[in-house]
This record gives sequence, structure tokens and C-alpha cells, in this order.
Amino acid sequence: MEQSHMTCELMSLGQQRFNELFPESEAHDDVLKLLALSDFAYRVLAQYPNWKDWLLDDGVMRSRHCEEVFTSEVQDISEQEAFHLLRVYRKRYWLKIMWLDLVLGNDVADSIEYQSRLSEHLISNANKWAFAQVALSNGMPQNEAGAPLPMLVLGMGKLGGQELNFSSDIDLIFTYPRTAKTQGGRRSIEAQVFYTKVAQKLIAALDQRTMDGQVFRVDMRLRPFGDSGPLVMSFAAMEDYYQDQGREWERYAMLKARLLGEKNPYWDEFKALIRPFVFRRYIDFSVIESLRKMKHMIAQEVRRKGLKNNIKLGAGGIREVEFIVQALQMIRGGREPDLQVPSLLSALNVLARLEVIPAKVATELQSQYLFLRRVEQYLQAFNDEQTQTLPEDAINLQRLCMLLNVEQPAALYKLLEQVQSQIRREFAQVIGEEAHDCEALDPSFTSAWEHRDIGYLEIGLCDEECGKWQAVLSAFYTGITKKQIGVRGRDVLDRLMPLVLREVSTIKSSETLQSVLDIVAKIASRTAYLELLYENLGALQQLIKLCAHSLWIAQQIARHPILLDELIDPAVLYRPIPMNAYYNEIQQYFLRIDEEDLELQMEALRQFKQTQQLRIAAADATGVLDIMKVSDHLTALAESIVAKAVDIAWAQMVARYGQPEGASIDAKGFAVIAYGKAGGFELGYDSDLDLVFVHNCDGNSQTSGGKSISSRQFYLKLAQRLMHLFNTRTPSGILYELDTRLRPEGNSGLLAINIESFYQYQQEQAWTWEHQALVRARMIVGEQALVNRFHSIRHDILSQPRQVDDLQDDIVTMRAKMRTHLSKDSEQEFDLKQGGGGMTDIEFLTQYVVLAFSHDFPALTGYSDNIRILELASREGVISDTEQAVLTRAYCQLRECYHLNSLNGRGKTIEAQHLREQSAMVKQIWQAYLK
Repeated sequence: MEQSHMTCELMSLGQQRFNELFPESEAHDDVLKLLALSDFAYRVLAQYPNWKDWLLDDGVMRSRHCEEVFTSEVQDISEQEAFHLLRVYRKRYWLKIMWLDLVLGNDVADSIEYQSRLSEHLISNANKWAFAQVALSNGMPQNEAGAPLPMLVLGMGKLGGQELNFSSDIDLIFTYPRTAKTQGGRRSIEAQVFYTKVAQKLIAALDQRTMDGQVFRVDMRLRPFGDSGPLVMSFAAMEDYYQDQGREWERYAMLKARLLGEKNPYWDEFKALIRPFVFRRYIDFSVIESLRKMKHMIAQEVRRKGLKNNIKLGAGGIREVEFIVQALQMIRGGREPDLQVPSLLSALNVLARLEVIPAKVATELQSQYLFLRRVEQYLQAFNDEQTQTLPEDAINLQRLCMLLNVEQPAALYKLLEQVQSQIRREFAQVIGEEAHDCEALDPSFTSAWEHRDIGYLEIGLCDEECGKWQAVLSAFYTGITKKQIGVRGRDVLDRLMPLVLREVSTIKSSETLQSVLDIVAKIASRTAYLELLYENLGALQQLIKLCAHSLWIAQQIARHPILLDELIDPAVLYRPIPMNAYYNEIQQYFLRIDEEDLELQMEALRQFKQTQQLRIAAADATGVLDIMKVSDHLTALAESIVAKAVDIAWAQMVARYGQPEGASIDAKGFAVIAYGKAGGFELGYDSDLDLVFVHNCDGNSQTSGGKSISSRQFYLKLAQRLMHLFNTRTPSGILYELDTRLRPEGNSGLLAINIESFYQYQQEQAWTWEHQALVRARMIVGEQALVNRFHSIRHDILSQPRQVDDLQDDIVTMRAKMRTHLSKDSEQEFDLKQGGGGMTDIEFLTQYVVLAFSHDFPALTGYSDNIRILELASREGVISDTEQAVLTRAYCQLRECYHLNSLNGRGKTIEAQHLREQSAMVKQIWQAYLK
């Protein structure tokens, strides 16, 4: 595709559009060019054709002045008028930016700085208008001198660095100096309420889509506590948060923060309180480890999203230049105040002046960065879309080639590859990771792979094991030859495989080799993962270590290769987060996920579960956690995921139907009861969740939305939405298998019922087996009033007086049915769960004790897990200390065997001789209570 041919085609499009918009005007080449290069410009000029002459005014185009948005006093401007003026201003000046970039070839550094100032001007005007509007009826908070206390707006990211692109989102944080009630209005309100109203009005003024479009997409998720945090916080609250809870990524985010609008007396105060969080007073080499993690987070994001030709997130992209500069700012910024600037270009100049970066490297990085930013600006200017991906359609590819003055797409790709490879080299220098020494690799491992012959290895394998290794390697190679992995992938694989053989040889296990090669086979067509293992010897070693410990872990990684990213940092991998921190962790995980993107939210839930399960399994397999702690962690993880899923489902339902009467995000009137393993704190890695949904709504109430439905119907739909979130199969599989058959009336019953109806059913209709199930039930999501009510209901039901003979008959009959249909017991094999004297027998014994004796010993209803129930029964004198010790010891041993079998794919049975004594003792106790 020749340059002249492309130009001809595009100018023909421009002429066609010009004739359509200005049929009686003489064609102007610059206007033709603009219309040819931008669909956005075509749409704007179609709406405002008189702006053509404004664009052709040379004085206007040379000026970088920001004209006024509002010509009247802000308190006199209606919401409709304010929204209209802000949006028209945005269209007018974004059209000017486009003219500067696409027609006049303006320097991109000037364009992004000017665009950032225009954006700041719009935000500042919207803030003044919102403040004045709220103050009309409420008055305003004032300082000791009677002056208004303003709301400060913090611009983050590219807005903070004055580096906004044509279609960038804006990340904002709001804060205010002091807590003071409003004065001068019809009624006084608290400062927090006042500033929240201002913030809400400001966001709507910018973000809300009207017939005039939208000013900016506003993202507030960088604020303290993210989406779950208040919309605006006082200086004191901000300082407390960043001192006590601020995370490493928030340091990086705050590095780009800049206060917007006209400077006021509170700016310096705010900067002083936030500076110690971002910059350490010493040269902060502790940042280096964080840099390595951030490098891998970038690569992980690219792999997760399957990004291709992305000039921002791809290797050698804009993000890596930002990372280089910000990393060096954080390392040295505490000692060098000149580095405490949000602008990347300013910081790069300071780094060169301080000789942190050689002047030549700084110049090259600046040139490469601005080139990529220019490409990004062009991509977004074509149609006012937020994109950093090279176009695949012919017309936008033509446009980009023309603007970059290259003759054909192949030349464009080559030019970008040169720029990004230079950035990538400097990025690797800053990270400072040393590649593993492949030159020291024994050539026998290379020969074994090249010839597919284990005979080259001298690692002390016996003949039988050598034969197994050979079979595994040959099968792997046969499978690989059938895959399309490309030249680059083949090259990485040929370098990786000798390392794999060397590392596995220290274990001398064909089973481990098989597990590792299963994973390599799964990722062979995804070169980024092969490179991850080749470039990170530590990650490869962790992979082999975990595969040697657990078949389940190997299978999980093979099924979800994104988990390979977790192998990079062993300090994190083998240290699960505290059990009470899972919900906070998942909230942080969701900070940068679009709350309107359901598909991405569902994937994020699954990836969070898989990541945390891998960490738990790694700690489990290596003995860091015992079996009881493993189940505690898996249960806490599941609870946090259920809670987050409820939040997601609630937001979707409220957006559609409004809220049930009296309900709110913090008091939903909805609760989740967990039964079985989740209720008894005994979840395993592949456990289902047995859940029942209840609510406390008035059957006659309606929701508040425009599409109002009954509250009862709302909660039914909420439960259905939860089922969808969990059971839908996405690229990462299902979340958990949800089983709701334990609800009243089973599959024929309502999916969500009033908690009092639940109580009535348990009193009047429930079978014995349903009361047995209630022993292992607890409420895992719900406000305290619902939790208290459920505790009361559970206690009342479990402590009812019962006919012991009838109870025994019901339990024995049910157990016999289960054993007949489910047990895999034989002379040689013992079924750990369903076998005589196995786990289920102990669970049934425990349930019997609660149901038979709670009327006289009400403390027995206090817990839902078997171990603590047995402890209570012994303490109350219901069973003997000896019986409690036997049952507890047997149950723990059975669970550990069952758990180890799960980790190593060995099914649910064990050689009968290993547990013959324990099972016999359990059977003896069973006979004593349940003849």
C-alpha cells in the first residue's frame, strides 16, 4: 500500500465529507485532511459547522488560552445549562486539539499538556458550580475566619502528570480540610454530608451521559478503600488511611497526584501530609523488590487480557517508560525534592541532571516515549475512543501510516518494534534482574532434549525409572509436534526444556516430570508463559517443587496457566493472607475493574479464588499449614467470594429495579446460610457450596426504581443472579458448584425465602435429615440483625425435645441408605468418607448428639463444626472424654488422609489395613449410641 495511494483514498473520503457538510463552500485542504482522518471531527462539524472558520483562524490555533466555560455566576446556572456548557466546551476544544495534531502536526508534548490544562479547567469549573449549587440550600463549611472551606480535587495518573490523551479517563480523589458544619443555609448539615453532595454533583456534571454526550469518564476507585470507601474524606482521615493502610501500589498512584484548579491556602498542608507516604527520607532501595513485582504484574495483565499490538501495556510500551521513571523517583525522591513531581517528562529531565540516568539514555527514552504517546494520541483521535491497540481495519491503518509518514503497515510495525525493543532494554536495566547462567548448564541436558533420549543423562536413574522418563519425554515431544507454537515459541521451548530436565533431575521422579511437562504442553502455544519460566529460574524451580508435592496443584496450574505468575515471589506464594483479610483483599483486587463489566467481574472472582487457593495449597503441601488451618483458610476464602458476589449481584439488581423498602448497600435485608463443609469450616479444594438464601422483607413492599417490582421478587431475582455468577462457565471455569437443595421444599421451593418462613418450615415440615443438616449450618453473609435471628432459630430448632428412639431410627436408616449407594468399601480398600467407621459416621454421631441432648444441654448448639461440638459434648458430660478423644483423633486423621488423597489425585479410599483400628473404635462408639 503506497503512501501516495493511501493519501489519495483518504483525501477522497475527506472531499466527500466536506461536500456533505459544506456544499456551498470552497474546499480547504486542511479541513479535507481533518475530515479524512477523524470520524469524531466529522461528527462534531456536522453538529457545529460554523466551527470550521474558527479552526482556520491562525491566531486561535496558536493560542493556548483556556476560555471561560461559564459566563454567568455559577450559582445562577441550572444543572441542565451547566451540563450542556461543559460538554459543548469539551467538543469545541477537543476539535481544536485534533486540528493541532492531525492537521498541523503539533508536538505531542505540547498537545497532551494543553489537553491536560483544558481538562483541569473543565473539572475546576464543574467543582465550583457543584459547590455553589449545594451551598445554595445548605450553606457551606467555613474556617475560623469565616471563609469557605473548599473541596480539593486531586487529579491522578495522566491527568496528574499533565499527560492526558485525547480520550483518557480521569482518575480523581476528593478531600476537604476540616470537619465543620455548614453555616448560612436553610439548615445546617455535617461537613461529610455536604462534601459528599458536592462530589456527587461534580461527578454527574462530568460523567453523566446526556444528549450532548459526556465530558469525561470519571474513575473514583483510586480513593482510600476503593469503591467501598467514602466518596470524599477529610485531611485527617486521609492521613490516617495512608499511614496505617496505604499499599505499595497506592504509593505509585499518589506519585502522579496533583491538586487541580486555583491554588488555595490548604494545598501546601495537604502536600505535607501526603509526602511522607510517597517518599521515604532515605534512598529507598526497598522499592526494588516492588519494582520486580510490578514488572510481572504488567506481563500478567497483558497475558490475562490477551493483548496484542498494545503500545501501552505490551513489552516496551508506554507503561514500561512510566515504570522506569516512577521507580527511580520513588527510590531517590525522598533525598532529591526535585524528583517529587507528577510529570514524567519533568522527572526524566531531573534524573538526567542528577546523573541517575545517563543523559543520552534520558534523551532516547523521552524520544521513544513521545513517539508512542503520539501514536496513542492518533489512535484515540480517529473516533474519540480510549484505545492503545494498533488498528486492524484498513482505513485506520491507512490513517496511522499517513500520519507517521510510513509507506505501508509492515514499515509501521517495524518502526514500532525498534522503538519498543529499545525501551524494553532500558526497562530490563532498571529492574536489574540477572538472567540465569545457561552457559553453566551441563550439555547432557541439552543433548537429551535435542535427541529426545534420556540415555544422555547421568543422574543415577534405575533402569525402570529411566524407562518411565523416556516414555514421558517421548509422549511429550509427540504431542508438541502437533501444536502450532511458531518459530519464537519453538526457540524458547528448546532453551527451556534442558533447564526443566536439569531441575527435575534433582527429584528423580517420573511423576513430577509428567506433571511439569503436562503444564509445558498446555502453555506451549502461549509463548509469553514459556518465556516466563525460561526467564525466571526461580519460578521454574517453584513450579517443579509444587508439582512434586501435589498432583492437584499441577492440575490446577495446567488448567489455569495464569497461576504461573504466582510462582515468581515465594515469600508471597507460601504465605496465605490472614483469614480475616480475604474480603479486604478481594475489594482491593476489584479496584481497577469496571463495575459495569460483568464478564470481567466474573473472571476476576474466579482468578482471585484460583490465586488464593494456590497459595493455600502451596503452604499446605510444604507443611506451612496443617489440615485444620487449610480448611479454615479455604472456608474464609469462600466466604469472602460469596460476600463479594452478593455485592456485585446487589449492585446490578439495584441499578435495574431500585432498592427494596428500607434496604441499603450496608443493610441489604438479605443473607446467605452455609451448610455442610462450608458451614462446618471444613472446605476442601474442590468442595461444592451448600447455600440457602433468606431475607427479611415485608411481602407487600416494592422496590424504589423506575422499573419497580415487589421486594420478594427482588430477592428471588437476586438469588438467581448469584447462581448465575457462580455456576456460569467462563474461560476460567465455574466459580463454585452451588447446591441449594437444602432450602425448604428442596428444588421445588423458592430460591430465597423470608427468614420467618424458614423458621416455620423448620418447625413444622422439616425432616430429621434437614435438622441434621442444620447442625452444620451458619450464616456467612448478612447484617447482624439477621445473623442474630438465625442463631436464635437454629438454637430453637436444634434444642427441641425429641423422641430418642425415633431419632435413632431416622439417622440409622438414612446412614444405611447412604452407605448402600455411596460406599466404596472392600476387603482391601477403606472408603474414608462413606466407609463403616469413616468420616460420615462421625458426622452423623455428632449430629445425633446435638439433636438428642441439646434440649437438656443448650450449649451444644453453640458451634457448627464437628470438632468443637465433640469438645462441648465432652465438657457437658454427654459423651465421655475417652469417646471424645477417639472420635476427634479419628476424624482428624480421616480428614488428613482424605485431604492428602485430594492433593495427589488418589481418590477417596485408602488401604484398609492403615485405618482398621481407628474405624473399629468409631464403630464401637456408633453401636453405643446408634444401635
